Amino acid sequence: MKKKAIISLKSFNDLDEQDVIEVVTPGEFLVTENGFKAIYEETEISGMSGTTTTLTMLDDALLLEREGSTSAKMDFKKGETSISLYNTPYGVLDLQIHTEYLEVDIDENGGDIVAKYSMELAGQPPITTKLAVNVKIN
Repeated sequence: MKKKAIISLKSFNDLDEQDVIEVVTPGEFLVTENGFKAIYEETEISGMSGTTTTLTMLDDALLLEREGSTSAKMDFKKGETSISLYNTPYGVLDLQIHTEYLEVDIDENGGDIVAKYSMELAGQPPITTKLAVNVKIN
């Protein structure tokens, strides 16, 4: 079942906790057999205009997929490390993501997801990021 939703994303990293990125956008919310999906279109503000982002939320995992001008598939599961190829108009980035914390509190009426993860880019020192997602049904 597809529902209209307002999707709010907020993230900041340990390099500058005062530099918060916050996006509030309309989207769709779907109940699936094994979880939930939130889908929204990126804008010029995010630098990814022409990209559709899908968040797949399971009991113990979050999958972020982007398709369009930017493409990526990022897996978040507490205590696990995943590798992602992040394709941008400027080239491909090889990301290693270690999920330190993940809380998924979502049901058919929406809810919240909080993740804390470190991301390492091609041998550079890791950057720790905190991401908070809220889905509100319209």
